[in-house]
Parts: sequence; C-alpha cells; structure tokens
Amino acid sequence: MRPHLLLFPAALLLAADAGAQNMPYPPADSAPITSVQVTAAAKPQRIRQREAETISGAYEMSNGWYLRVLTSARYIDAIIDDQPPLRLVPVAPYRFVSGDGNVTMDFNHSRNDADLVMSYVPNRSLAQRIVISSRMAQR
Repeated sequence: MRPHLLLFPAALLLAADAGAQNMPYPPADSAPITSVQVTAAAKPQRIRQREAETISGAYEMSNGWYLRVLTSARYIDAIIDDQPPLRLVPVAPYRFVSGDGNVTMDFNHSRNDADLVMSYVPNRSLAQRIVISSRMAQR
C-alpha cells in the first residue's frame, strides 16, 4: 500500500478534533438598526431595568468564546472575544436581534437550562445557522 494513502485518514481525524475552536465568528452587522422589520408593537421596545440587570455580564459560550453583554435603554452591545461589538435591539422580552436579522440572542432560555442561546448566520452565501448556548460566567 502506498504511504500517502494512509495520511488521508489521519488528516480527517485531525480536522475533526479542531471542532468548535475554528468556528467562524458572526459577521459584523452592516445594516442600519432601522432596517429591522418586526410585526410586534409599532413603537420601539425599551429594555426594562430588571431585564438589563439580568442579562448584563459575561458569558462563557459552549464553543469556548467569551461574550460580554453591555446594556442601554434601547439596545445591547454583545462583544465576543476581541471582535467588534454586535448591536442588537429588543423584539420581545429577553429576545434581541441584529439590524440585519442574522444574529439573535435569547436570554433566560429555560427550555434547555441555558442563560443564553445565540444563533447566527456565519456566511450569508450559505443556508446555515449556528446555535450556541451559554451559562452566565460572572456579573
């Protein structure tokens, strides 16, 4: 048997171990916040003080990322590792969406016992959505 044929299965094993650490970050939002189309209330939602206190802080994501959430009265800024901040607006209590709709964050997600479930489209040219969960790391 040829030696180079044995290298191919070994390369597949190494690629499988790379896993979550090589996941692409969510792309920066290029659409203005005003382009979000929501069928809920006509006036923009405000983030209540109790909601802001609950979601503000740091999260250790299930894929190894470190997420910080900073709140304001009308939006949140989510900072993943050393990436630029993602600005998200509230569309429902504890649910936030980016201006282009490609990133969503659901806080206090009790169905799977997670403090945060984030989903995003890593590449707009592919029909793919990645879902990551997290527990609160610190306040």
